[in-house]
Amino acid sequence: QVQLVESGGGLVQAGGSLRLSCVTSGRTFSSYTMGWFRQAPGKERDFVALISWNGYSTDSADSVKGRFTISRDNAKNTVYLQMNSLKVEDTAVYYCAARNGAPSREVNGYGSWGQGTQVTVSS
Repeated sequence: QVQLVESGGGLVQAGGSLRLSCVTSGRTFSSYTMGWFRQAPGKERDFVALISWNGYSTDSADSVKGRFTISRDNAKNTVYLQMNSLKVEDTAVYYCAARNGAPSREVNGYGSWGQGTQVTVSS
């Protein structure tokens, strides 16, 4: 099983930027679809963005399109989420996840999860 550790969260003012990182263990990182999800208090965990194993295919939720960018560095076993023009409604715990299969937005399609990193956007 893949182990994932997120970092880069914090407190930022609206309009600011953060870059989240997710480092994975294991030799098969380059074969996994990687996703970012988020969960606000009292809400379900929602899809944010994903990237295919080779980085050629990405997808993102409409709410973050044009503001968030997902990328990966297979040599470093790391996936990133660059978040620009942050809004108060982006406040949530952000989770990195790995999927051994084709890209999917479904939470249940990911078998390995990190512990999450808190992102708080103030007005």
